[in-house]
Amino acid sequence: MPPFWEAPPWANQSRARELEFVLLGFAHVPSLRPMLAALFLAAFLLTISGNSLIILLTSLDFGLRTPMYFFLRQLALVEICFSLDVAPRLLVTLLQPGRGVSPTSCALQLLLVLSCVTSECFLLTVMAWDRFLAICRPLRYGAIMSPQLCYLLATTCWLAGIPVALVFTIWLFNFPFCGPRGIRHFFCDIAPLLSLVCADTRVFEANVFVATVLVIMVPFCLIATSYVMILVAVLRMPSASGRHKALSTCASHLIVVILFYGTTGVIHLRPKASYSPESKQVVSLSYTMVTPMLNPLIYSLRNKEVKAAFGRVCCGR
Repeated sequence: MPPFWEAPPWANQSRARELEFVLLGFAHVPSLRPMLAALFLAAFLLTISGNSLIILLTSLDFGLRTPMYFFLRQLALVEICFSLDVAPRLLVTLLQPGRGVSPTSCALQLLLVLSCVTSECFLLTVMAWDRFLAICRPLRYGAIMSPQLCYLLATTCWLAGIPVALVFTIWLFNFPFCGPRGIRHFFCDIAPLLSLVCADTRVFEANVFVATVLVIMVPFCLIATSYVMILVAVLRMPSASGRHKALSTCASHLIVVILFYGTTGVIHLRPKASYSPESKQVVSLSYTMVTPMLNPLIYSLRNKEVKAAFGRVCCGR
């Protein structure tokens, strides 16, 4: 029998349960949860298999040993990390509604989401700069985009998201949470967690806005500038085939940029905006589930080099 000054084990378990969050993703459509779980499981498997195939092809095929495909491999790795962080928890929420999430698990998920979003923003910017150099500075491209610079840029993109994610995750979870612990989302994100905070968060929101501008809008402006200069250079090309080839190498990347930035900006620029939780969930799905699934299809279906590499790898050449 435990000493009188120690709480019994069941009391500790009950207290821990009271501190847990509950993800309420798609709670407004309970009858659709089994179908949504099947759809999201299929999307998750397609994401993992498609991005793994991109990593495999760009690693094994010598025809894809260029800076463009090196950064595409890094993007595929980010998408796999992103999906592994979000999709399993989403499936558990749909199949076992009401299951609690510890604050530590919630904070870790938010940390990884913010880190992956930041890394992807910077990677897409580097990929746009790579296309700018290849089309606008073709004679100097090989000298500028050396293997050392590629590794340095990739490492910077991976590591840049960690301090940003750490600062905002620790800051947010130091606020007091009060009232019901139901998170009206399918993963732990800043906006739904802020609605549970019973303290003044105006300084935090202002810093989130500044960080979002720096992490999302500044890279987006750099990407837009790169593509404006690419378009100007392409229009000056004398041959139609040269223009088509130059634009085809950029089309896939431009589609991914529009999909990714168009949704992340809406969610993170105004974390306490008056959008309904249900609409935020739908918008968040586009950059957490849909874009990672579509990236391999966009880059492979529109790319003859990837198709040829797939044939060579499958034939064992």
